[in-house]
Amino acid sequence: MKKALSILVITLLSNISVQAQGLENALLWEISGNDLQESSYLYGTIHATCNAVINDSIKNALDKTSQLVLELDMDDPGMQAAMMSNIAMKDNQNLKDLLTEEEYTSLDKFLREQFGAPIATFSTFKPFFLSSMLITKYLDCPIQSYEGALMKIVQDQKEEVLGLETVEEQLNLFENIPYKDQLKDLMTSIEDNLAEDKEKFKTMMTLYNNADLASIQEMTESDDSILITKYKDIILTNRNKKWISKMIAFSKEQPTFFGVGAAHLIGEDGVIKLLRNEGYTVTAVK
Repeated sequence: MKKALSILVITLLSNISVQAQGLENALLWEISGNDLQESSYLYGTIHATCNAVINDSIKNALDKTSQLVLELDMDDPGMQAAMMSNIAMKDNQNLKDLLTEEEYTSLDKFLREQFGAPIATFSTFKPFFLSSMLITKYLDCPIQSYEGALMKIVQDQKEEVLGLETVEEQLNLFENIPYKDQLKDLMTSIEDNLAEDKEKFKTMMTLYNNADLASIQEMTESDDSILITKYKDIILTNRNKKWISKMIAFSKEQPTFFGVGAAHLIGEDGVIKLLRNEGYTVTAVK
């Protein structure tokens, strides 16, 4: 798989743990037992798709819960401002200082072709933001998100939307990953003008739509991107572990519907296994 696609997989599903767990192929899971009076539910999302269909099982779970908790509190009116205030690299760093002259020229040409703007427009952006922008080029359709679809239902029900982490916490993850490493993955991707990445992304979307967690895991295990091979703990594992106490607290307070990137579900350090380790029963909802 091309390396910038790996960045997008992290963005859309988050990274997949490479430790097999033998989970059933399901995106919706019921959390029960231990000290919970009522069940909560856990749903693996993908943050960008052509058709964010909320099926009857999901609707039923939403009806049984009284609040929605996503990775971020996406109805927070200050979220966009917080994101924009964290878009720039630290210490006044510039893409020109991090790329060779040839790389800078290639990226400038790519950005002009894809977005109609020169590299100077993005010169201070964290490289991860540039990679995230590519999602608009991977999908030949108006982009929808499951988070948005879930929020619409919950807001119609006059229920609260909350987050497991803040925008600042999520974006600061990439302050712990050298900008040059972020750029290496991006530069590898643009070599064929995204052709191979688009095909890989289509495959990944099919696997997600089929709830084929095992194949998504296999697909990611074959990836050799820097972000996955060197920084899995930062991007995935540490976040999962931090979320568990919050998920338990939310669930004890009231029945909660959790929506997180599907790959957070999988592996020895995935939230399903971590919740089970805390004594909760986590069961696939078919």
